[in-house]
Amino acid sequence: MRNLFDHPAPRRVSPAEYPLWGRALGLLNRDLAATLPDQEPLQLLALPPYDANEPENVHIALANGEWHGNHLYPESADDPAVALAVVADAAQETVTERLWQAWPLCAEHGLGMHPRDADGQLSWWCAGERSRHGPAHVRAAAGALDTLVRPHRPNRENRRAS
Repeated sequence: MRNLFDHPAPRRVSPAEYPLWGRALGLLNRDLAATLPDQEPLQLLALPPYDANEPENVHIALANGEWHGNHLYPESADDPAVALAVVADAAQETVTERLWQAWPLCAEHGLGMHPRDADGQLSWWCAGERSRHGPAHVRAAAGALDTLVRPHRPNRENRRAS
């Protein structure tokens, strides 16, 4: 057992050590690259436990090793859907708090989105109003923000000719 004031040295965790968290983080890193292209990928970072009988505490951290928030709950490493939801929450908290900006933003509304289950798939949800589709919408599945295609809008030249 260590003294409570001793700060353990964190270690970078290979995604293979926690395969479901690693896969989930891979999806979230796709969203990070699509929305914040200058930001390096997030990583799994572990702190040894204070009590030798406890598991290590794994966090989602920026590439520089900074993180914010609670560690990932060990039980979440056993279920793909739960792992993705927990990693998405932790990634969003780390990016938002360490970079001081909402992430990810809805390109349509400029609002921060939140992970929510949509028809059995974790998706980025936006609270922004859509006139025909109601007060909120799902922007994309987690890991799919890079696949969004902007709707085609006719250019002004074509509109004037009509």
